Amino acid sequence: MTLAPLLDASPVIQIHAFAAIAAFAVGAVQLAAPKGTVPHRTIGWVWVVLMLAVSIASFFIHAIRLWGPWSPIHLLSIFVLVMLPLGVMHARRSRISAHSRTMTLMFIGALVIAGAFTFMPGRIMHQVAFGP
Repeated sequence: MTLAPLLDASPVIQIHAFAAIAAFAVGAVQLAAPKGTVPHRTIGWVWVVLMLAVSIASFFIHAIRLWGPWSPIHLLSIFVLVMLPLGVMHARRSRISAHSRTMTLMFIGALVIAGAFTFMPGRIMHQVAFGP
């Protein structure tokens, strides 16, 4: 395992990857920790900011091109940009079950499932984890 391929990548890919890694770690803690507490809300805002960074940075990454400079992963980024404020709104309006469902689905879809695809051969994270 080496970070060299990631550190050699463009700054936007580095921002995207490190924000995604941090969002995964923070999200895992958030899912396991007690809910409705001040730390939950504080860590939740950190997670929201990290997810915004991941989503926004993705619009500047064009390694996979299916529709001009865009790929299906950009649809996921749009989905996250729509669902993040919706999930926050649910929490603020005390719709806790909707909030929990929204945030959990984003964690699983945008970080776990999409993240798993970054480990496919030929991708930077595959090189980081398994070498060139």
